[in-house]
Amino acid sequence: MEQETVVSAIAENYRVVRDRVAEAAVKSGRRPEDVRLVAVTKFVEEERIAQAIAAGCLEVGENRAQELKDKYDFFKANGQKIHFIGQLQLNKVKYLIGRADLIQSADRPEAFSEIDRLAGLHGIRQDVLVEVNIGDEPQKAGVAPGELPELLKRISDMPNVRVKGMMCIPPAAGSECSSYYFKRMKELFERIKGMNIPGVETELLSMGMSGDYPEAIAAGADMVRVGSAIFGARPRH
Repeated sequence: MEQETVVSAIAENYRVVRDRVAEAAVKSGRRPEDVRLVAVTKFVEEERIAQAIAAGCLEVGENRAQELKDKYDFFKANGQKIHFIGQLQLNKVKYLIGRADLIQSADRPEAFSEIDRLAGLHGIRQDVLVEVNIGDEPQKAGVAPGELPELLKRISDMPNVRVKGMMCIPPAAGSECSSYYFKRMKELFERIKGMNIPGVETELLSMGMSGDYPEAIAAGADMVRVGSAIFGARPRH
């Protein structure tokens, strides 16, 4: 009975989040289907993920390369688009190429070079988002906003990398603070779009998590990454 209660809660949580995403999209002048919801499945067992899938989940995001590798067959068997959203270590890129539909967290020339090299060996073009450190926080990953154009120009020459847009995580200081940084990120996104850098697409802006995804959508997010609001608090590992 307890397991059934947990299962029902996950399905209901997913529906609530999906409805809030749709509502925020409409308020921002877009269609609900214009904003993609990625369920963050870090440390979540397949049995629990299956309940979100049954409720309509189409896209999942993993923070650790090994965990994505371990769950890959399950995700593909259930028709999921797979995102890698965690800190990208060079020695773990090999686990992502050919598995992750979208790598959201590349931020250094070395990371893009390794993606390009391994994608070439697999005979594919790897879709990526460039992670931007929109709050200029020294402890956080992401390219500095002022260095983004130069990085994008370097990536544009890589034949096996396809830049689809950008991703950011704002400073953790409440939704009002997040809104400020989301707006800054949207302005930067539009500025980059206007530069028309060859080989760089500005199709996706990924920002917003469980505590602030409505604010992110209001600012212009095309994709949000939601974990605890769907699956509950993560266990400590």
